[in-house]
Amino acid sequence: MKIERALLSVSDKSGIVEFAQALNQRGVQLLSTGGTAKLLAQAGLPVQEVSDYTGFPEMMDGRVKTLHPKIHGGLLARRDAESHLSAIAEHGIGRIDLLVVNLYPFVETVAKPDCAFEDAVENIDIGGPAMLRAAAKNHGTEAGGVTVVIDPSDYDRVLNEMDTRDGVTSFGLRLDLAKKVYAHTAAYDGAIANYLTSMTADPEQTAVPERAAYPNVLTFQVRKTQEMRYGENPHQSAAFYTDAAPAAGLLANYTQLQGKELSFNNIADADAAWECVRTFDAPTCVIVKHANPCGVAVADSPLAAYQKAFKTDPSSAFGGIIAFNRPVDAATAQEVSKQFVEVMLAPSYDEGARAIFAAKQNVRLLEVPMGDGANDFEVKRVGGGWLVQQPDNFNVPRDQIKVVTKIAPTAAQMDDLLFAWKVAKYVKSNAIVFTGNGMTLGVGAGQMSRIDSARIASIKAANAGLSLAGSAVASDAFFPFRDGLDVVADAGATCVIQPGGSMRDAEVIAAADERGIAMVLTATRHFRH
Repeated sequence: MKIERALLSVSDKSGIVEFAQALNQRGVQLLSTGGTAKLLAQAGLPVQEVSDYTGFPEMMDGRVKTLHPKIHGGLLARRDAESHLSAIAEHGIGRIDLLVVNLYPFVETVAKPDCAFEDAVENIDIGGPAMLRAAAKNHGTEAGGVTVVIDPSDYDRVLNEMDTRDGVTSFGLRLDLAKKVYAHTAAYDGAIANYLTSMTADPEQTAVPERAAYPNVLTFQVRKTQEMRYGENPHQSAAFYTDAAPAAGLLANYTQLQGKELSFNNIADADAAWECVRTFDAPTCVIVKHANPCGVAVADSPLAAYQKAFKTDPSSAFGGIIAFNRPVDAATAQEVSKQFVEVMLAPSYDEGARAIFAAKQNVRLLEVPMGDGANDFEVKRVGGGWLVQQPDNFNVPRDQIKVVTKIAPTAAQMDDLLFAWKVAKYVKSNAIVFTGNGMTLGVGAGQMSRIDSARIASIKAANAGLSLAGSAVASDAFFPFRDGLDVVADAGATCVIQPGGSMRDAEVIAAADERGIAMVLTATRHFRH
């Protein structure tokens, strides 16, 4: 059955006039409501108001306008069922072959900081989801069905099929569009549930309810981007899903310029590298291995930053993930290409860099635009449940750091301490990071004991031939005993940054004074598990 009648009712008006004109040129009768109908009429199109079509007026400020048998009967009647077609004919109901609807902007409304509860409720669409679900359910079979569109980017797809199939759309297109509808209405209802179950009010309260940080029911939607050959290990299956609209600057906005398909571990490690490198203002290079930074440095150029970062731990850098927060030029690419690299990340690459990496086609080259976006929340799967938390986006300001020892750090030492503190936030706990002159010198990660992390960081520096004399040290959480401080002091550290908060803070501070070390406290820890 050809598309003969279309109902158009959209909040997103982009492209709707042109689409309606194209449908009219193809002999399709146009039905519409409210603002959409007015817009089409102003464009000179022969459009019939839904209220005129149903013989029933809009009421209750537009809350009831499409909830009518002539609408839903026309959408739900199966084109391959004679009894359905006889029923709508008996009751004077015409087929609606094409439905174009997008919903009230509920998500955009509640995202406004000053959104009133009444405005949120009024932006809960009722008729739109009902029509969408009806039309999507009746996408039909090869014998015919309803074509339903929620996305203006699909207008041309529909027109192209109508032109090539004599006014008919294929089952494949209708099914594809129906899938988009149900994903969309699920996300829409999920957003409403998230909002309403986050509202708290006493049963006796008559005032506007308050919004809690975490709803009682949390629904979120992600989209499959890639099925992977395997997961963290070859015996595990895996897939990569992304947010519908990832915030600016996040890894999910990457474009892969060359190289093999990204693996599960590639993406996990690339995210660790990118999140670390984008927190720095100066040209920075971060090298990650097994989710931990093994080399980080700031410098005047990407090339110098890479050279310093690589010195921290050349062994671990083999087969690592390398991220830059500046465009990569040919000189940097030439230096990096001397090593075995799994993944490269940068905001962009110049022509010379692209040509150099083109000779190493196995290198996965990712371009990620810079930005300050952040995830709304972080989740961790546990047996039968989820842990949900706010992302750790806090960077302690210099003026909130407290000097607690007799010796205060110099300006240069403070720069190295703040650099070490930023790096430590991205190292698995327990984390100890030695730095000097804007580069990591030794990194101890993921140990059950903080003192062992300190020892490992010292060993790493020695293996790389780096001196820790005069170095700065960051500890992601407090020193529970003075022994950890003694280890870093014995290694050559002259200043320490840590959150404090231990029952033995006084003992640790006294030990720092005894060893002639400057110590500052941040009052904020950065566990990373």
